Amino acid sequence: MSSKTPLLEVIALDAADAEGAQAGGADRLELVADMAQDGLTPSVETLRDVLSATDLPVRVMLRDNGSFAIGDLEGLRADTARLVDAGAREFVFGFLTVDSEIDLDACEALIKEIDGLPWTFHRAIDRTRDPLRAYDRLASLGCDTVLAAGHPSGVASGLSVLQRLAQRESGPDLLVGGGLRAQQVHLLRAGGVRGFHVGSAVRPGGWQAAVDAETVRTWVDLVKS
Repeated sequence: MSSKTPLLEVIALDAADAEGAQAGGADRLELVADMAQDGLTPSVETLRDVLSATDLPVRVMLRDNGSFAIGDLEGLRADTARLVDAGAREFVFGFLTVDSEIDLDACEALIKEIDGLPWTFHRAIDRTRDPLRAYDRLASLGCDTVLAAGHPSGVASGLSVLQRLAQRESGPDLLVGGGLRAQQVHLLRAGGVRGFHVGSAVRPGGWQAAVDAETVRTWVDLVKS
């Protein structure tokens, strides 16, 4: 893995979330819309609000439907261009074919659109036929991070896969998220995981409430102490 520095990434839906995450000591944001569909592309207006509210790095989701199949590729490319124009400098995306393999064509179309900017391949990897093989293929696509739970059902079911991914000597950084619980962090850290991704875990009031800075702080202590 290329990075040994602990990192906590927090899902943000708006500027209030960004402020709470930064106040709590988070390292990076993943900006999404519509968590009812597990995170879709946010609006340009939301991006601008968030960039004005924080100086944390912001990874912007590129996803136009609740599945891991590409929907309207041309529409998504146009959205990407608008987001870049509005100041987006990091992204999150990932698509699968009907055979549950990485959709190279769709990914490469967006890679061309972001023109060298850093990006994360998200939890689509958990639904590939072979996540370990998929991870190795992703290194050649140029993403610097892979967000994974190790299993479609979440981290609790994917610990063995995550531990194997964490032992990779090269390739993208592993970011663990998807039902991540505080009690799992110590085991994952002992296995070599350095990146952690949380959403509902830092929202005691649920998705209708903003990110809670104090809860973020407890996660920062877990990840970095």
